[in-house]
Amino acid sequence: MKSVAVMAHAGKQLGEGLPALRRALRRRGVSDPIWCEVEKSRHARKELQSALKRGVDLVFVWGGDGMVQRCVDLIADFEAAIAIVPAGTANLLASNLGIPRSIEGAVEIGLDGDRRRLDVGAVNGERFAVMAGVGFDAQMIHDADPEMKRRFGRTAYAWAAATNLRREPFEANIKVDGKKWFQGSASCVLFGNVGDAFAGLSAFGDALPDDGLLDVGVASPEGILQWGRTIARGVFGDAGKSPFVHRTKGRSVLVKLDRKILHELDGSERDKTKRLAVNVQPSAITVCVPASG
Repeated sequence: MKSVAVMAHAGKQLGEGLPALRRALRRRGVSDPIWCEVEKSRHARKELQSALKRGVDLVFVWGGDGMVQRCVDLIADFEAAIAIVPAGTANLLASNLGIPRSIEGAVEIGLDGDRRRLDVGAVNGERFAVMAGVGFDAQMIHDADPEMKRRFGRTAYAWAAATNLRREPFEANIKVDGKKWFQGSASCVLFGNVGDAFAGLSAFGDALPDDGLLDVGVASPEGILQWGRTIARGVFGDAGKSPFVHRTKGRSVLVKLDRKILHELDGSERDKTKRLAVNVQPSAITVCVPASG
């Protein structure tokens, strides 16, 4: 039997809650996992580090992409596998990997599913598994506060996005793999490890989380009409086909901005910054995924 830990964001809800996760694990023979609940995802690192030093080789992460990101940032330095129990609002990593929003399903995948080695990205040294960005996306996440997400779910992001369509753009200078790639006005710079974003948007239609590359996008629409065209491309096809979007792939990215702008990692807000050093770390984590056979 694997040595199992559960890292849970106590504020997130799925099905009948954490007691149901305990029961599901017990039915599968995991009667006494290392169990930790935290009120904020940023508190998970210390508890997870303690569990990993005790030799845990499988970690069930209960929460959304923010909780998963906090665990990924640390677990990439260890050999343990991550089993996601998608109890958050967007659950982008889980949905991109085909992990169901089900306690029983997540437990089955964690104990009997396949293991897949995935890349991670890193922004100024902090790792992420899904997407990171600066500008419009980070401001939208900032405005969709936890209470709004709890009451309205993904609709909170749509409301927050609508309130930021007229925000003033910034000037960006971007190098990819050491070469100048973009210089000009931008509303958002996005770095993707997977293709699908929230609400059905395909930000990077051909992105793969195990190709050793990050997808890089710059969005530069101005005003509601241009944003509407850009978002429509993302809903019904590939946002990269928009005339207001520039895309490429690379292993390292250096972004310099004309002023400090909010940035985000996997849906969690970070401080304002003028400089982002971004790189990919190939095959850095092991994630439990549905069995292929």
